[in-house]
Amino acid sequence: MRNIPLLVLFLLGTVITVLGALFKIMHQSVILSNSFLITGMIIEALAVFFIFSKLSKK
Repeated sequence: MRNIPLLVLFLLGTVITVLGALFKIMHQSVILSNSFLITGMIIEALAVFFIFSKLSKK
C-alpha cells in the first residue's frame, strides 16, 4: 500500500481539527481555534481527494 503519505496527511489534518475543537471548547483564542479548525478540515479534504483520485486510477 503506497498511500502512507496521504494517510499521514489525513491524520495530521485530524489532529489539527481536534486541537481546534479543544481550543473552542476551552474558550481559548477565537482566531486560533477557528484557524485550526479551518486548516485541519482543508487538509483532510485535500487528503481524501488525493486518496480517491489515486484509487480511481487503479
